Amino acid sequence: MHQLEELLIIFLPFLIGLILTFKTFISFTTWIFNTCLRSEKHFIKSYGSWALITGSTDGIGKALSYQLAERNLNLILVSRNSKKLETVKNEISTKNPHIQIKTVTIDFSGDFTDGVREIEILARDLDLGILINNVGISYPKAMFFHEVKEETWMKIVRVNIESTTRITKAVIGGMMERKKGSIVNIGSGAAAVVPSHPLFTIYAATKAYVDQFSRSLHVEYKQYGIHVQCQVPLYVATNMVSRVASIGKDSFFIPTPEGYAKAAIRKIGYEQRCTPYWAHSIQWAFACLIPNPLLDYWRMSIGLRRRRNHMD
Repeated sequence: MHQLEELLIIFLPFLIGLILTFKTFISFTTWIFNTCLRSEKHFIKSYGSWALITGSTDGIGKALSYQLAERNLNLILVSRNSKKLETVKNEISTKNPHIQIKTVTIDFSGDFTDGVREIEILARDLDLGILINNVGISYPKAMFFHEVKEETWMKIVRVNIESTTRITKAVIGGMMERKKGSIVNIGSGAAAVVPSHPLFTIYAATKAYVDQFSRSLHVEYKQYGIHVQCQVPLYVATNMVSRVASIGKDSFFIPTPEGYAKAAIRKIGYEQRCTPYWAHSIQWAFACLIPNPLLDYWRMSIGLRRRRNHMD
C-alpha cells in the first residue's frame, strides 16, 4: 500500500502534465486546421444567392461586401449615406458585373421602421441566405459613464442593439421557410476577450448583448438549418478605431479591413463564436492567462490615457 502511494505521488503529476500537454496539442492543431487548412463554405449552395450587409460603405462591412461579391453572391447594401452606397455599388459592379446589387438607405440612429419594412419585403422576395449585422458605433472619445450624454448612449443602443435585433427579425422568417441561412453578428473583443472595457462602458455592454443574442439564437434556430455566428474582432484599422483608439494604420496585430474580411469569410457557417483573424486569436489566448484584476487595471490605464489625449 505504501509503495502504491509512492507511485501515485511520482506518476500523478506526470500523468496530469501529459493530459494537459495532449489537450494543448489538440487545441493547437485544431486552430491551425481551422485557420489555414479548412475550406470555406459554398455560400450559394449552403445558404442562398443573396447577402445583406449593414454598415456596408466603410471598414469591415465594405470589405466583407467585396469578398461576398467575389464569391458571386448578389448584394443588398445597407447604410445611412445614399451617396456612399451608390459609390460602393458602382465600385463593386465594375469588378463584378455579373452580380445584382440593391441598396437600402437607413439611419439606424433614428427611426428606421420604414427601412425595416423594405428589408422584410426584400428578404421575402429574394433568396436571401446571408445576413451580416456589421453596423456599430462607439463613444466619440473615452468618457466616464456620468459624462456620456443621454443622446449619445441612446444612439449607441439603437445602432448596436436595436438594429441587429430588428434586421435579424426581418429576415429570419424567410430563412426558416427555406430551411437554410447564415446570420453573422459582428461583436467586439471589448465584450468577450477582456473582462471590462472602462470608459467605453455602454459600447462594451451593447456588444455583450450581441454576443449573448447570437449564442441563444444559434441554439434556437439551428434545428431550422440557420447558423448564427458572433465574430469577435479585436482592433481593425477602421475609421472608428482610428478616431477612438488613435490607431492610424495596420500592424501585426491590427489588420486592415480587407485583411480581416478575408479571414472572416472563411469562418462563416462554422463556429458559433470565433475570432477570425489569426493574430487576434493569439491575443485572446494570452489574455486568458492573465488574471482579471490585471486586465482591468491595464484597460483602465489605457482608457485614462486616451481620455487625457482627447482633453489636450
